[in-house]
Amino acid sequence: MIKEVVDKQVVELKKLWANKRQLLFQCLNLAMIVFSALMIWKGLMFVTKSESPVVVVLSGSMEPAFQRGDILFLNNAVEQVGVGDVVVFKIKDRDIPIVHRIMKVHTKPDDTVELLTKGDNNRVDDRGLYAPGQLWLKREDILGKAVGTLRYVGMVTIALNDYPVLKYVLVGMMGLFVLTSKEG
Repeated sequence: MIKEVVDKQVVELKKLWANKRQLLFQCLNLAMIVFSALMIWKGLMFVTKSESPVVVVLSGSMEPAFQRGDILFLNNAVEQVGVGDVVVFKIKDRDIPIVHRIMKVHTKPDDTVELLTKGDNNRVDDRGLYAPGQLWLKREDILGKAVGTLRYVGMVTIALNDYPVLKYVLVGMMGLFVLTSKEG
């Protein structure tokens, strides 16, 4: 069965290579799909005012509220965040954002707000995770407040990050199928 599909794709690729106009058309179709996805992502960034409007929970630190592999939808357009809100924040010099709950809000006399976070499944607050010498998060460290979730859908992302070869095989196969698919 798999051999038949592969053989069929090879035949279609040979036909496509022979017809340069069709090859160009299919490449443009593929580019349109990629650019459409990028435009949707940029649109979400604009609407939510977050550099990362969708994130995947990578650890079990927020169980039972969120499981590893859950997808969270973020909104950073809200000015106020308070105790009990689940937020995603980024620490200086770290690439991966963290999903945790706000435990304390500290307002200074000059009206600047400082936040202390903690994972629901962790015993201690996040001061050990913050940058050296940092005791509180600032509002600008917050990427967004969690406003929605899709359970376990992000496990695909985790698998693709754990096994990078799988990512390249999957992207290659999708590109192949888009290039060799028939129109109308």
